[in-house]
Amino acid sequence: MKLLNNNNRLIVGLGSALIDILVHEDDEFLEKTGAIKGGMIYVDKDYIEHTLTLTAKESHIVPGGSACNTMIGIGKLGGQARFVGKSGKGNMGHFYETNLKENNVEPALFKSSSPTGRVLSVITPDAQRSMFTYLGAASETQPEEITKDCFNNAAIVHIEGYILFNENLILSALNAAKKAGARISLDLASFTVVEGAKPLLEKIVKESVDILLANEDEALVFTGYSDESKALESLAKNVHIAVLKLGERGSYIAQSDKRIKIAPLGTGVAVDTTGAGDLWASGFLYGLVNGYNIETCGMLGSACGYEVCQVIGANIPQKGWERIRKILEG
Repeated sequence: MKLLNNNNRLIVGLGSALIDILVHEDDEFLEKTGAIKGGMIYVDKDYIEHTLTLTAKESHIVPGGSACNTMIGIGKLGGQARFVGKSGKGNMGHFYETNLKENNVEPALFKSSSPTGRVLSVITPDAQRSMFTYLGAASETQPEEITKDCFNNAAIVHIEGYILFNENLILSALNAAKKAGARISLDLASFTVVEGAKPLLEKIVKESVDILLANEDEALVFTGYSDESKALESLAKNVHIAVLKLGERGSYIAQSDKRIKIAPLGTGVAVDTTGAGDLWASGFLYGLVNGYNIETCGMLGSACGYEVCQVIGANIPQKGWERIRKILEG
């Protein structure tokens, strides 16, 4: 696969501009609040506020959203990144935009009078995160707003799977990305997303996607296979590159006739898996547009995924980024 037709190295992420609210709780709390363990459900803002009153634990607030997390990771690696989404005009929206700039990501944010969206991520002792999502302003992104100009000079347009719930929006984005001459990367995001949008997902993967990323739960729902080899082959059937992420067991990459096993990096116990898949994509996509071989791209993804699991939230500290860059130096 010749990924780049020119010297462009820009990766553009399209997704929901969301503020992450992170709280540690136990499985009993999940049952009490109606969360789907390891999954995501949509709620209104009042539901999130009420759920927060049920915990005495301290919460952490950081900018988030799957594609945003991935773009911030690319920015931290020194890559060229842009994020396209919609936020509110208030303090949370300002906080979100400022954070993007501070992390070397170009903001391309449409503005709304609605509140900036937010996600309550409940982190259980096994490091799983279960999410309640209020989209707010993010849900108001209109198909006609996503034009070729959003993706100018992009080598890759990376789309988070949550956009699948808005069929007209994702179809408009795919069309605009193609007009811009970019390759299209899709992260399946959550097994609940795959369950809810499988017919549309099958159609766009077959017709438009170049790079497909999935974890084992998402792959099981999408392909019907729990066997890793069969799941990978099914994921790879209609795309140029397919990735099957297996958490602490590493990952597999399929590219043309290559099948590559990427060993997990590090031995630390995960503190929080928030952003693990998003940051894996950061390292992998950064490697692709900068001309690294597929094994090195996978190692970068694995390193980013490991480091983010050692902290709360999706923000890898500076020392973690220094360890990741050693892979490139080696």
